[in-house]
Amino acid sequence: MAEKDSSCASASSCDRSSCEGCPSKAKGPESLKAAQNAYSHVKHVIGVVSGKGGVGKSFVAASIANALAKTGAEVGIMDADITGPSIPKMYGLNDPAEALAEDQILPAITRNGIKVMSLNLLMPNPEDPVIWRGPIIAGVVRQFWTDVVWGELDYLVVDMPPGTGDVPLTVFQSLPVDGIFIVTSPQDLVKMIVTKALNMARAMKIPVLGVIENYSYLKCPDCGKIIDIFGKSKVDDVAKSMELQVGGKIPVDSSYAELADAGRFDEVDNSCIAPAIDLLRRMG
Repeated sequence: MAEKDSSCASASSCDRSSCEGCPSKAKGPESLKAAQNAYSHVKHVIGVVSGKGGVGKSFVAASIANALAKTGAEVGIMDADITGPSIPKMYGLNDPAEALAEDQILPAITRNGIKVMSLNLLMPNPEDPVIWRGPIIAGVVRQFWTDVVWGELDYLVVDMPPGTGDVPLTVFQSLPVDGIFIVTSPQDLVKMIVTKALNMARAMKIPVLGVIENYSYLKCPDCGKIIDIFGKSKVDDVAKSMELQVGGKIPVDSSYAELADAGRFDEVDNSCIAPAIDLLRRMG
């Protein structure tokens, strides 16, 4: 007797040979991609991820957005770190987002023209904690794609929370991600951090554009000497072993933190990520 295909709706009355011509089989797997907002046209979606927290992922995402905007590109930032959103404060965005309709939310706009959507722009009090379970958080991230009127964008930079949980999974499944940058730091954990994020991206068939090392070194303001305060950089060796490109090595610079704390991150011009920007501009 031929083996029955239990995945078919009529498995009780058909066998494997008859299922080969079944219309439901011909459709193939259903796409999980969410429909883009009708008033949006985003050319490239770029994720910024890390295998662990505390590596300055939001800082890197915002630096990438600033650098792209400086080239004349139309840029947006989706703050997908729902439980720890920081992008609005970095840019001094305090007014709540405006809703034109139930599925038409206008993003805030920074002084250098970057469109931003974050949960902090929707909360009555930005300092209230977000005590939600994963599925609800993932649903909010999807709505940032389906309900936000991004308009014409060349790049949408998605600042994701650390790790490999619900939000990165939702972004990878629901958004047409063109590639990601993995953010790390110069510590012994670097290989594990990069490998964790890399393995998830490859499992989801998401291209990894490169690795960006934050807190790479400190340049003495008096003598100019390079000081490896977190240990000697390992990013070149790790990237080479994984056949990845290095998108930049960012030093510890107190002026960056001061501008972020003052809500003036639009003034940051981080030339250390030039290799990453070159990679993105080649996308067209």
